[in-house]
Amino acid sequence: MSIACCCPVLECVYCLACARWAWQKCLYTAGHESEHWGLATVEEFEPVPRLCRLILAVYEDDLHNPLWAPPGGYGINPDWVFLRRNDQETQGRAPPYMIYLDHENADIVFAVRGLNLAKESDYAVLLDNKLGQTKFDGGYVHNGLLKAAEWVFDAECEVLRELLKKNPSYTLTFAGHSLGAGLVALLVMVAVQNRSKLGITERNRFRCYAIAPARCMSLNLAVRYADVINSVVLQDDFLPRTTTALEDVFKSLFCLPCLLCLMCLKDTCTMEEKMLKDPRRLYAPGRLYHIVERRPCRIGRFPPVVRTAVPVDGRFEHIVLSCNATSDHAIIWIERESQRALDLMVEKDGVMRVPAKQKMVRHVSLTREHSEEHKAALQRAVALDIPQAYSPSTYGTFHEMEGAGSSGGSSERGF
Repeated sequence: MSIACCCPVLECVYCLACARWAWQKCLYTAGHESEHWGLATVEEFEPVPRLCRLILAVYEDDLHNPLWAPPGGYGINPDWVFLRRNDQETQGRAPPYMIYLDHENADIVFAVRGLNLAKESDYAVLLDNKLGQTKFDGGYVHNGLLKAAEWVFDAECEVLRELLKKNPSYTLTFAGHSLGAGLVALLVMVAVQNRSKLGITERNRFRCYAIAPARCMSLNLAVRYADVINSVVLQDDFLPRTTTALEDVFKSLFCLPCLLCLMCLKDTCTMEEKMLKDPRRLYAPGRLYHIVERRPCRIGRFPPVVRTAVPVDGRFEHIVLSCNATSDHAIIWIERESQRALDLMVEKDGVMRVPAKQKMVRHVSLTREHSEEHKAALQRAVALDIPQAYSPSTYGTFHEMEGAGSSGGSSERGF
């Protein structure tokens, strides 16, 4: 009799638990993930909208007569495009890309296009992931993207070496969106591991901006390369949060909301400690920049705010149930909102009126702050017992320690 009486009670508890989960998920927004992060500054966020336009330019067949230019144009000089590769030239091993000499910003930009839904070769690269079974530099990475990155590095290594030799004061920036973002994230890791082939000794001459990236590397690598790789995510974008095999995601494009709900339920029921201890679990790479422009229970977009951090736990772990989860992935929206955010930062900061000497002081201070935050993230990873994580050495500088680790990794690839 007592057992029978308990049945309704258990059912009520179960229903209340499900209702509480659904209520929390309906009110959960992407802004909760980054609410405790610091605000990005003009100096660090300034390249993002410019690089978004460069990535968009890769889609054009003729930059002198563009067909898909955003409002205000691409803001580039077509004569400074040094090299372009289309689908035929890449043989389907990588998406199209171009190399642009940005003389105004003393930068060599390697821009890679995102996924083309009409190209089977792009799917072949993205879906060849094997759930992170490929090892690289003491961690796990996306298999197909690593093979594409290694192919691109082999194909363009001599070109980049000559450009860097002719422009010794220029930085080398890799930028990509979606599929291209994952590729450039692994490409810059390959480049850092093989700096001697490019004739570079300084790690800080490399930069990477991964716009709306797929989860492509294990947590220890994502944190370790945060001084080089920057990931930009717009509000509710689903791809940097997708832990399910990408093959299942793209097979379910017509029922993507159902799949996102199932992934959301699965992630909610998985203990965070279990997620962190899984060495093969892949994450969005590097330092994160989160563009937040919507608030719970509010309609429409608000002035965007950009928050940044090098998080260890809570790194875009949960799917956001939102009608904007797919539209926030579009490079056009990211370019538009990142430019709005930058304009607001410039207006608020009055950076255009700051003297050049003071700008240099602010840049040095920002570099120091990022370095300290990076060290703290590495120490946090060790404290959480993240597999293969290590903290910076107490002897010598942090960059010297990284350089020693990189030289050891190049022999691992057998280049």
